[in-house]
Amino acid sequence: MTSRGNLLTRGASAISRWFITLQLLLLPLFGQTPESHHAAPLIIGDGWEREEPATAGFDAARLRMLIDKLMDEETNIHSILVERHGRLVAEQYRRGMDKSVYSLFAHTQTFGPMVMHDTRSVGKSVVSLLIGIAKHQGKIGNLTTPAIDFYPEYADLATTECKAITLEHLLTMSSGYEWNEGGSGPDDEHRLYWKWSPYRYVLSRPIVASPGSRFNYNSGGTAVLADILTRATQTPLKEFARKFLFEPLGISDWEWVADLHGRPLAFTGLRMRPRDMAKIGRMVVDHGRWRGQQIVPADWITTSLQPRTSTGYPGLQYGYQWWTGTVEWQGKKLAWGAAFGNGGQRLFVVPDLDMTVVITAGAYDDPKIAPRVNALFKDIISTVQK
Repeated sequence: MTSRGNLLTRGASAISRWFITLQLLLLPLFGQTPESHHAAPLIIGDGWEREEPATAGFDAARLRMLIDKLMDEETNIHSILVERHGRLVAEQYRRGMDKSVYSLFAHTQTFGPMVMHDTRSVGKSVVSLLIGIAKHQGKIGNLTTPAIDFYPEYADLATTECKAITLEHLLTMSSGYEWNEGGSGPDDEHRLYWKWSPYRYVLSRPIVASPGSRFNYNSGGTAVLADILTRATQTPLKEFARKFLFEPLGISDWEWVADLHGRPLAFTGLRMRPRDMAKIGRMVVDHGRWRGQQIVPADWITTSLQPRTSTGYPGLQYGYQWWTGTVEWQGKKLAWGAAFGNGGQRLFVVPDLDMTVVITAGAYDDPKIAPRVNALFKDIISTVQK
C-alpha cells in the first residue's frame, strides 16, 4: 500500500474511533444512558449488527417489559444481551455494586458496552474451547490420556489410582479427587490463588471416588487443564487464547487476572465485555464458526455440549466444562448449553432457536442470584414467537 493509502487508512480508522466515542458521549443527551430502558444495541465497529426484536421473531413488547421490570428490581444484575441469527436484538446495562476477584470491598460501577466485566467461571468454558483447538492442532492427544502423564516431575504421584484420572475426567469434573469448593469449611479453590505449586496440590488430593462415577465441582481440574494446554502447546495460556480464539473473533479488550505468582487464574480470572461474551456464544451456536471462519472444531463444540455427568442439581448436567439443560418453548424441550460464573455471570446458547443470552451481575457468593438469572433466561426464551 502507498504512503497515501496508509495515511487514508489510518485517518479512516481514527475517524471511526472518534465517531464511536462521540456516540457514547452523546447518549445522555438523547435519553439513552447505559441505564436507560430499551436502548437499542449500539453499532460501535466491533463486528456486531443489530436487529429489531420483532423482525428477529420476538414478542417485542413482552421482551421490553421483561427488561424494564428487571431494571426496576434491586437485584444486582449489570447487563442483559440477547442475540439471534448473528445480530444483537437487545442490550441493556445499569449501575451496580461490583468487585473484582481480589477485591475485599465492593464499589459502584457504571456498566456499558465498552466496560469489561469479571466472568469468573465462564473462563472454564473458554479453557474447554482452547483445549479443543489444541487437540485439533495435534498438540493434545486422546482424552483418555492420564492427566499425571503431563507431569513427569511428579513421578511420586503417579500411582495406579492417579493414572486412572484422565483429561476427560477433568473436563467433566468427575475426577474423584477430594475437593471442597463453595460450601462450608476450608475452600480448596482459594488455595489456588497463592499456592506456589497449585497443580501438584490438585493432583495430590486424596481420591475418594472412582473417576467418572460422580460430579464434584472442581476449579483445580480447570487449572490443571490450562497448565496442560500450556505444556502441550509450548505457548502461554494468554498468548494461545489471543492468537487462536480472541483475535479471530475480533476481541481485543480482555484480560486474564493472574495469581500472586503471575499465572493466569484460568478458572476464574477472565475479564471481558458482555458483547464479546456474546461473540463466543454466537460462535458456539454456529458450530465453532465466526463470520465464515472455523475457529473451534465443530465436532468439539458438539462433544462439549453433550450432557455427560449428572450434577445433582435439578435439571442440570455437565459436558466438557459447559453446563447443559433444557428449556420449555411452545410445548417442546429445547437443549441449551451454558457457561456459568459466580455472582450471576451467564452465557447461554440455544442452538435450536439460533440464539445467545448473556447476563452479568455482581452478586458474588449470593445463593439467591443463580435461580434469578436462570429464571430470567427462561423468561427471555418465552418471548420468542417463531
